[in-house]
Amino acid sequence: MSDPILDDVQALLDKEFGDKRILDQILRAAQNNEVISNFERNYVRKLAEKHLGKKPLVEKPSDISKPIIPDVVIPSPITNNQTVQMLSTPPKVTKSNSKNTKIILGVGIAVLALVVIAGASLSGVSDVSPTIINPNQPPNTSKSFSIQTDVSSYQRGDIISLSGNSDLSSGNQVYLTIENSNDKLVWAEQVNVKSNGQFSTLTFAGGSDWDASGIFTIKAESDSEQITNTFSFSG
Repeated sequence: MSDPILDDVQALLDKEFGDKRILDQILRAAQNNEVISNFERNYVRKLAEKHLGKKPLVEKPSDISKPIIPDVVIPSPITNNQTVQMLSTPPKVTKSNSKNTKIILGVGIAVLALVVIAGASLSGVSDVSPTIINPNQPPNTSKSFSIQTDVSSYQRGDIISLSGNSDLSSGNQVYLTIENSNDKLVWAEQVNVKSNGQFSTLTFAGGSDWDASGIFTIKAESDSEQITNTFSFSG
């Protein structure tokens, strides 16, 4: 059984009433027995009533043989006087799975910390890592100028943690550099001094001019002070 809208659409096209593009689309849908939306049916009905003398028809629910796509209603934007409250019920943690939850949470925090460290090193962001003191170099308890690494030797691809103390006030900067065994500059960065007089940053062991193993020199400089230290690197 053909859709009754087919005859109206054909008559409107023949008499060149309405939008030809829309009517051609509705005609193809009716001929192929495809779903026709309420918008399209209302468009044809209004044109037929205006130009073809059709009377409004009221369809009974039992007479509808095809599913009708409802019109899309766009909700009104929420005003400043309206408040949207989102309520959620936290999941219950039973004794049987509380241990597993703690393990998963701990692993997640560890992974997140590694991502933050790697991202900070690549982007040159300073003061994002805790101050890690080289076990071979005892910490300097005073605020005298110092610079050290977390370990005394590195291999290619390792993360190098640099930290130190300064008499500079908070917000001032210390210029850090690393030179290879041939005294060639391989890395440099300016870091901020914290309120407790400490400064720290991270970098990677590797890259341009890190091709030869040997003793590498780290140097910390301020406007009035300069200090150096060393570590070994194996490429």
